[in-house]
Amino acid sequence: MSRIRRILVAVKDPWARSLPAVEKATQLARALGARLQLFCALSDPLYLDVAETEGVSLPELERAAYARAAGRLDTLARRAHKAGVRAQSAVQWDFPPHEAVIRAARHFGADLIVAERHATPHHVAWMLRFTDFELLRLAPMPVLLVKTRRAYDRPRILAAVDPSHSFSKPLRLDREILGCASQLTQALRGSLHAVFAYDPLPAGVVEPGLALLGATEAIASEAEAHARNALARVLNGISIPKSRRHLVPRHPIDAIQGAVAEVGCGIVVMGAVSRSGLKRLVLGNTAERVFDELRCDVLVVKPRGFASRVPRARRGPQLMTLPIVQPAF
Repeated sequence: MSRIRRILVAVKDPWARSLPAVEKATQLARALGARLQLFCALSDPLYLDVAETEGVSLPELERAAYARAAGRLDTLARRAHKAGVRAQSAVQWDFPPHEAVIRAARHFGADLIVAERHATPHHVAWMLRFTDFELLRLAPMPVLLVKTRRAYDRPRILAAVDPSHSFSKPLRLDREILGCASQLTQALRGSLHAVFAYDPLPAGVVEPGLALLGATEAIASEAEAHARNALARVLNGISIPKSRRHLVPRHPIDAIQGAVAEVGCGIVVMGAVSRSGLKRLVLGNTAERVFDELRCDVLVVKPRGFASRVPRARRGPQLMTLPIVQPAF
């Protein structure tokens, strides 16, 4: 993991009473000695009918909305500057929001995106693709989704690794996860933990009749020893004492949730999972199922060499017309 030198924070609502993503991005930038950019994407549609009715031109509507947002972001950037951070602001007419953020991050040269995750749980699976998960899935740089308002105070940071690569994770992704987690731990003066979930009884190893002979205990013991050695290898060179190495014989979903509760994490660092090579990267069921339930911030890391498919050209304002309502007879 390369050093984090530039951080972009996506500001969805600059006028919100609380902006935990901005506050935490400022804290991270100060701790890392990084530059900070506050970015707001103007993605709400401009309705042609409204402009005609109010007697204003579309360029006038665009300029008014831009000036209002830019003024607010400048105020927030000045606050960050007073906190000792080199901060700037940027506003763009662009859509959809997740693509706008990625384009802005590329232009800024960001090493990290920070965005606020609203607490509303996902009840419809397909809606995941249009908000937070699209940003996580498509951004080529790590993305920190802020879920809590509490400032970082020597946080416990949990790196979720899979040295067995049983869930199709790229070979070097664990090193990227640990590198990113280590960098944040050092900057925030926190403590680094690692969790590895393994299968104590691999499928196809245990035949029904073997359980009667007590063979399952021996197989489970061997699986634990193998997992412990694999975890030790991936943590080689990383300063994590044995008391902070969580080897859990459970499914990753349960293991991560359990470790978070046990440790009291401030940040969980996990990797995206490739299902069909680096051309289409998805988070996978593990991240999707645990994400809403985790009561801490989540940082998602991509494998090195990941190329985003988001177009580089901005789309500009989204122009629409109001739907025509047919009278009922």
